[in-house]
Amino acid sequence: MTQDTRRIVIEGSAVPVRGDDIDTDRIIPARYLRTVTFTGLGQHAFEDDRIDLSKAGKQHPFDMPSFAGARILLANKNFGCGSSREHAPQALMRWGQGISAIVAESFAEIFHANCFSLGIPCVKVDEATCRALMTAAEEQPDLVFRIHLENSTLEAGPRRVNFEMPAGVRQRFLEGSWDSTAELLGNLPQIRKTAAQLPYMRGFAE
Repeated sequence: MTQDTRRIVIEGSAVPVRGDDIDTDRIIPARYLRTVTFTGLGQHAFEDDRIDLSKAGKQHPFDMPSFAGARILLANKNFGCGSSREHAPQALMRWGQGISAIVAESFAEIFHANCFSLGIPCVKVDEATCRALMTAAEEQPDLVFRIHLENSTLEAGPRRVNFEMPAGVRQRFLEGSWDSTAELLGNLPQIRKTAAQLPYMRGFAE
C-alpha cells in the first residue's frame, strides 16, 4: 500500500456552480451514457446547462476562461442527486485540468460513493461557508484553495475553515487505499494462492 500525497492535500483554484439539487443528468446528459469508454466525456460536463445559458446570452462557469484551470468544484445542497451513473464524476474528473475534489453543503449518497471509488474527495461545509467560498472564487478566480485531509481543514486565501468527511472515507484517502482495484492487483499472488485451493475456482490461478 502506497500513500498518495495528492490525496492528502488537494490544491488549486476553484470553480463555483451554484444551485441546489443539481442532478447527474445535468452533470452529464443521458445521451452520453451509451459511450463505451469515458474518454472525452469531460467536454460534455454540464453540456445542456451550458447550451441553455449560452442561448440566453450568459455563460456557465465551465465555459468561463477564468475557471478553465480549476481543480476544485464548489457546489450547494444535494449535489449529484438523481441516477447512480458513474459517468457524472467521470465527466468532472476529465473536464479541463480535471476536478480533483468537490466542496459542497451536501451530496447524494451514491454520487459520493462513485466519487470515492475514483479518488475524488467530497467534503462538506455549512451553507454560509459554502456561499462565502463561492463568492471568493467568483471575485478572485485564481485564488488558491487547499484541502487538507489530514486535519479536515480548507484554506482559501486568508480564510481557513473546517469541513466534514466520514471518518472511514477520510482514513482510506490518507492511507492511499481508496482504489480497491489497485489493492486487488497489488495482492494478486495471494489471490492466486487462495484461488488455487478452491475447487470451484480451478483454472483461475493459471
